[in-house]
Amino acid sequence: MKNKFTKLVITCCLLVVFQTTQADAVRDANQLLRVTELGRLFDSIAQQQTRDIIRTYSSIVSMSAEITLPQQVKQNIAACYAEAYAWENFEPGIAQILADNLSQKQIRLLIDFYQSRGLPPMEIQTFKDTIAKAALIRQISTEYIFDNSSSCVDRDAELILGYIASQRLADGPTLVEE
Repeated sequence: MKNKFTKLVITCCLLVVFQTTQADAVRDANQLLRVTELGRLFDSIAQQQTRDIIRTYSSIVSMSAEITLPQQVKQNIAACYAEAYAWENFEPGIAQILADNLSQKQIRLLIDFYQSRGLPPMEIQTFKDTIAKAALIRQISTEYIFDNSSSCVDRDAELILGYIASQRLADGPTLVEE
């Protein structure tokens, strides 16, 4: 009985230490995200992609229906993407991915690097090992974003088709001569 209790106490202590270490790693990962300004970059890329999508939609509608999408439709489309791809939706998951794939030493080394604190010569190999994980972290992060984002395509199609239909109704019935 005493032996089982001792094992339980040790297991509980290890769990507390692990949770504390994991919380510290996530906290450090969040700090790394702040110093790299990844959120600002993410938002900038999302905004550019949204502009590209709207430009493509406008071009398709103009060429196929000979209609120009009004600003209100474009703003509604942009609002969907702004909500679906807001950095706040992904930041906690990305921080967890960093914490799961980098050691605290590696995260802190990157924080120091991004804050222009330099790189100690004895940490060059750690830095190389950290950089070597970039492709894997990028892949995991991309999958996370894909799996945790909603699509605006169906809503976009409804908005555009609704607008085209309203314009055709406004133009009135077309008479076909024989």
